[in-house]
Amino acid sequence: MMISRRGMLHLAALATVAILASRPVTAFATAKVRIGVLKFGTVSWALDTLKQHKFDAANGIDLEVIYFAGEDATNVAMLAGAIDMIVTDWLWVSRQRSEGSDVTLAPYSTAVGAIMVKQESPIRTIADLKGKKIGVAGGPLDKSWLLIQALARRDHGLDLPATSDIVFGAPPLISEKAIQGELDAVLNFWHFCARLEANGFRRLVGAEDAARALGASGAVSALGYVFHDKWANENPDAVRGFLKASAQARDLLARSDDEWLRLAPIVRAEGEELAKLRDRYREGIPRRPVAEEAADAGRLYHVLAEIGGEKLVGSAPEMAPGTFWQELLK
Repeated sequence: MMISRRGMLHLAALATVAILASRPVTAFATAKVRIGVLKFGTVSWALDTLKQHKFDAANGIDLEVIYFAGEDATNVAMLAGAIDMIVTDWLWVSRQRSEGSDVTLAPYSTAVGAIMVKQESPIRTIADLKGKKIGVAGGPLDKSWLLIQALARRDHGLDLPATSDIVFGAPPLISEKAIQGELDAVLNFWHFCARLEANGFRRLVGAEDAARALGASGAVSALGYVFHDKWANENPDAVRGFLKASAQARDLLARSDDEWLRLAPIVRAEGEELAKLRDRYREGIPRRPVAEEAADAGRLYHVLAEIGGEKLVGSAPEMAPGTFWQELLK
């Protein structure tokens, strides 16, 4: 049977309609979001969950996770515009804003480190740290270390750096030296503390405890998703889509033990150690209004600035306005 040229065009049009109809219809355009994180950082657990369950696509974004070897590299990459977002702390954001940058932060985690001692240790209070050998991860300007110093000075008149033997080192090394008994106490990042808890250690005092004692009314996010105001203003749907996807991933991690079992190879833990990491991660999920966190961060800024000085905060006497993303404060 011969088909006219008009008929062939008509059939081709019908076929095209059928093909298009068989494909899912996307309600909104997909926005690309590039986030830079440390290869073995704890943020990668949440991002893996986000990608595994396609929470990015469900919220109209295509998240590209770019791994870096060090925190300084992620900071430089974002400031240079090579990536859209990183994860870092609000104090860094405040200093950048004070120096003219437009970076801002959306809270990610309130989990912070703690002073850890062995279960059988005679050390029971901060005052007992006098004269002891203390390992500190993160360096002399680590916020947790500064907060605990401030608490020791206020409550016990104790200048820890002057009265104790302080050893600074990388987090894995500090933990290993503690397990070997070469250190009397250690201040480490939260996930290293959780691993120590599963291996015969107990918490003496946490940085969050110190923060509350020094004026915070609740937990303050130590880390947040950091991006430029300009980028957020130009890509509002991308920012909000990412934050929704991130919240969904954290919600799943908050309620699903099975999800943690899936993550075990990435977390590199199992049994009691995995359970401790899971529980401490869940405790660190922000649950307060951002405005309350920002107000408390402003109070803690003064404590940190007093003890850390210009090396920590520069010349700014106050936390810079806009440190916490203004859209979340409305």
